[in-house]
Amino acid sequence: MNISGNTVLVTGGGAGIGLAIATVFARRGNDVIICGRDERRLHAAKQAVPSLHTLACDVAVRSERHRLFEWVTTEFPNVNMVINNAGIQRETSFLTGAPELFDGESEIETNLTASIELSALFVPHFLTLDGRAAIINVTSGLAFIPLKSVPVYCATKAGLHSFSMSLRSQLAPTNISVFELIPPIVKTELHRSDQSRKQATKQGIAPARVAKKLVKAIRNDRFQIPVGQGGDLIWASRLAPHFFHRMLNKLVDS
Repeated sequence: MNISGNTVLVTGGGAGIGLAIATVFARRGNDVIICGRDERRLHAAKQAVPSLHTLACDVAVRSERHRLFEWVTTEFPNVNMVINNAGIQRETSFLTGAPELFDGESEIETNLTASIELSALFVPHFLTLDGRAAIINVTSGLAFIPLKSVPVYCATKAGLHSFSMSLRSQLAPTNISVFELIPPIVKTELHRSDQSRKQATKQGIAPARVAKKLVKAIRNDRFQIPVGQGGDLIWASRLAPHFFHRMLNKLVDS
């Protein structure tokens, strides 16, 4: 697929992987729109990359998803690429009943439901375009070997992986390609606890590396895109999933 001359929407584009992806696409001659909940981050992103278009939007809220779709397709009718990147990660213990699941931010709505509904909204629009279009879903290596400390996050990414495979098959006869980006631990603000932040700082890779790998894969029509240790976790899940699940969780706990 051509990696220039597109009109690209990146959710969660104000920081981290999303901003790195938006920056790479903008520098390659694409018209790039980013959305996010934090207006200050969006403003800072536009200061860094003036060509970006921004919209404050919480994709965890259904009415906001529909508002985003209507605004983008009205203001940028040639939009042909959606990158479902917005995501949050929370450490959750079901030993306490996990009350935080229903208090404030929802991993399920942000990480999974939003990606599915935005795909459902944009696919009919993409089918009306003359050229190629793409949906890119950002999952995680943890979709394949999960961490017990973030069970809901892992479940949403596993669900998004499954959805990406099915959607790719459904859309195979059309002009729409479905890509799945599978990063490892990345140095972003996704990690909230002190332990996970230290791990991300120590083991995480730079968001720019993930963005460059994505662009290269899209150009070569490689639809499943593991990055770094994300690929190792896919391999581990096929070889000996239970063994590597125990090993990964023991390593994180140590």
